[in-house]
Amino acid sequence: MSDYCNTTTYSLRYADFDFQDELRPSSLLGITQEAACMSADELGFGYDDLKPRDLGFVIVNSYCRLVRPVRLGETLTAQTWPLPPRHIFFERDYRLLSGGEEVAAVASRWCLVDLKTFALLTPERLGKAHEECPYRAEKTTEPPSWKIPRVKEGRTVYKMRVNISHCDHYLHANNARYADFFFDCFTMEELAARPVTAFQIAYIKQAKPGSVLTFLREEKEDGAVCEALCAGELIAQFRVWREGEGA
Repeated sequence: MSDYCNTTTYSLRYADFDFQDELRPSSLLGITQEAACMSADELGFGYDDLKPRDLGFVIVNSYCRLVRPVRLGETLTAQTWPLPPRHIFFERDYRLLSGGEEVAAVASRWCLVDLKTFALLTPERLGKAHEECPYRAEKTTEPPSWKIPRVKEGRTVYKMRVNISHCDHYLHANNARYADFFFDCFTMEELAARPVTAFQIAYIKQAKPGSVLTFLREEKEDGAVCEALCAGELIAQFRVWREGEGA
């Protein structure tokens, strides 16, 4: 296996920080998305390479382990590489650094899809880009399980409509925006009292503009789980661990 790694340093904006002057989870995921896109461009399977072939990547899972908060005034360096694909899953890991210190580690899983039918495709459809890709086997982190338990006895926290400001070029709510959606299931007081140590999102179905999402929350012994439903159909799942809870 190779030692390929895309490394980029990002200057953070005031808008990237929350009420505690700490990097927003959605901003963190936005940076990993940017790093993934830049790496894919380098390796020959980026957006501009795939769109003319009616192919595209969609994220299906993300897991983030937070070592410490990134604070206002810091920069963030993202290192990322693709792992060897597993059937229809393309895995990609990230190491996030500030001042040379690791502050977070992220694992993600993606699927290659036919943009006309959204059928799932195997790596062979990438052709030469897959055959010559310098996949790297190193893992930075991994969730206890990629499967998030369903909410069984939860409560409805709020409802919202997906608008065009939430959407990307695939015309559905962008993956990073779900971090905002799900963290809005918690109060400032809860997040300040017990800082987040890890979180996980599973993207089940697309949420198109005009979709009304209902968010449910249920407490678990090791944290909390949340769901986004549209007309009773599961759209996305969320799991969070906070200080004092196992991950």
